[in-house]
Amino acid sequence: MTIKPLGDRVVIKNVEAEETTKSGIILTNAAKEKPQMAQVLAVGPGGNVDGKEIKMHVEVGQKVIYSKYAGSEVKIDGQEVIIVRQADILAIVE
Repeated sequence: MTIKPLGDRVVIKNVEAEETTKSGIILTNAAKEKPQMAQVLAVGPGGNVDGKEIKMHVEVGQKVIYSKYAGSEVKIDGQEVIIVRQADILAIVE
């Protein structure tokens, strides 16, 4: 199944957090923070959203940093993805 976001929505998937710290300490799942870095899987068309013209600035395949509590988590075909507004994406990682 594929997801096609509408308006200014973007479908992202979290990038796995590091399992060890820089000093070599192995982190358990409970000690890991929810990652805020994700990969873009799908991008909506933009257009006229809430009376404003929205141009999409992200592309499929880019890595992005998004707001900590942004979006809606959805499970599709056993894979967890997050659907966020483009405004909730803070930066593109190059």
